[in-house]
Amino acid sequence: MTDRLHRDHVPAGIDAPVTPTAVGIVHLGIGAFHRAHQAVYTERAAIATGDTVWGILGVTQRSARVRDQLRPQGGVYSVLTAGEKESSVELIGSVVDVAYPAEETGLVLAALAAPSTHVVTLTITEKGYARQPDGSLDVTAVAPDLEALTVEHGGAVDAPRPASSAIGLLVRGLAARAASGAPITVLTCDNMVDNGHVLERLVREAVDAALPGAEGDTLRGFLDARVTFPCSMVDRIVPATTAEQRDEVGRLLGVRDEGLVVGEPFAQWVIEDRFAGPRPAWEAAGATLTKDVAPFEQAKLRLLNGTHSLVAYSGWLAGHATIAEAVTDPEIAARARQYLFEDALPTLTAPEGLDLRQYGEQILTRFANPHTGHTTVQVAMDGTQKIPFRWGGVLAESLAAGREPLGVAFGLAAWAEFVRRRLVTGEGVDDPRAAELANLVNAADVPGGSDGLGDVEGLAGAEEDLRALLALPGLLPEGTPDGFVDRVAEELESVLG
Repeated sequence: MTDRLHRDHVPAGIDAPVTPTAVGIVHLGIGAFHRAHQAVYTERAAIATGDTVWGILGVTQRSARVRDQLRPQGGVYSVLTAGEKESSVELIGSVVDVAYPAEETGLVLAALAAPSTHVVTLTITEKGYARQPDGSLDVTAVAPDLEALTVEHGGAVDAPRPASSAIGLLVRGLAARAASGAPITVLTCDNMVDNGHVLERLVREAVDAALPGAEGDTLRGFLDARVTFPCSMVDRIVPATTAEQRDEVGRLLGVRDEGLVVGEPFAQWVIEDRFAGPRPAWEAAGATLTKDVAPFEQAKLRLLNGTHSLVAYSGWLAGHATIAEAVTDPEIAARARQYLFEDALPTLTAPEGLDLRQYGEQILTRFANPHTGHTTVQVAMDGTQKIPFRWGGVLAESLAAGREPLGVAFGLAAWAEFVRRRLVTGEGVDDPRAAELANLVNAADVPGGSDGLGDVEGLAGAEEDLRALLALPGLLPEGTPDGFVDRVAEELESVLG
């Protein structure tokens, strides 16, 4: 198949995509997630309202790959929505063009400064925010952009230095815009708690580092008066596109689409309604505009993310390679439901318009979709970072209310045995505290059996390791009673089968 999808040549029988009349949004980090999520919402909002001024200039940070996929297609690409039983394809035209800052920083800065641009969105992953362990800006990581800002702040330059960081590029763009004073909204869509406030703090720290004192007062005043940083929460599973899916969609369209992305049927976008100026009517496409994103964030963290971890650890131990396989295991499904509905749900206050029980059922249905492609070992990574946030609040609040969270106990037992078994077999664990975990397991006093896993002596060794691992500083909420650790230890027999 040699013909290629293009905006000017839409295949017959397929709904034509939107043709934007202006760039209204600059998006930093145009990977598969943005193309299957925010760009789709923007497309559908334009269709619903007829408002076509919200074209997107995507910015690809790490390589020119997405630019080289979409620019020859006029920005148009397809989204394959892959359900457990049914699939569908739609064309998306909301992306007007894609720029690669290493070669096109000037194009991006001009778009950020243009009065027609009203919103900047970001999906640069948590690592893209250049933060120190204490959450402050890693000035060294963005130093080349801050140096460029000091030059650009002194007056126009013929050829701006290539941007080397998303945060640095954003700050330089805001500085370019400050000259006109036109308001703009900066909307992060990355999975970080309180993400809008986090981004605003980093931007201000960057300004202070590059333009200290009176030199940066004009830019700081612009941020105060004309820029907002709303919080948001996003959710859609977007697995990697396979060659088979690309061929399948190619046969359906009759042309090759190098920009194809795949998403599950479920999608959610919750946005704090705090905009500095005009915005797309995303609510017409199903987004939720709210005064407070935090309750939605909390529900996702405890219900979706917490269940994901439980299914991953117990599923891997039961020999399941994928989350879809694991969640259809009757024993694991029962434990997932126990955690969801008996442990986590009672600790939450339902946000307006969200039925938490229905949301929980949706989670189990979503996890059972084999097209999502999530492996149990992939979801099981970084446990020491995830457990305190996903299970810690559920544990502390349940105990405070006089309830013993048995699903959490099972999950913790599964995590401890997952860690122990990966270390005993030499497979290792993908965790920022992996060395500490290995030291705890190696220091255990009771040896395992011949296989270290399943006999009576092995169970004793597993319990010894479990107690050592649960004592890891910062893992469990402060003041967790010994009695609950005993309850987790009792779950080992269930975990070991």
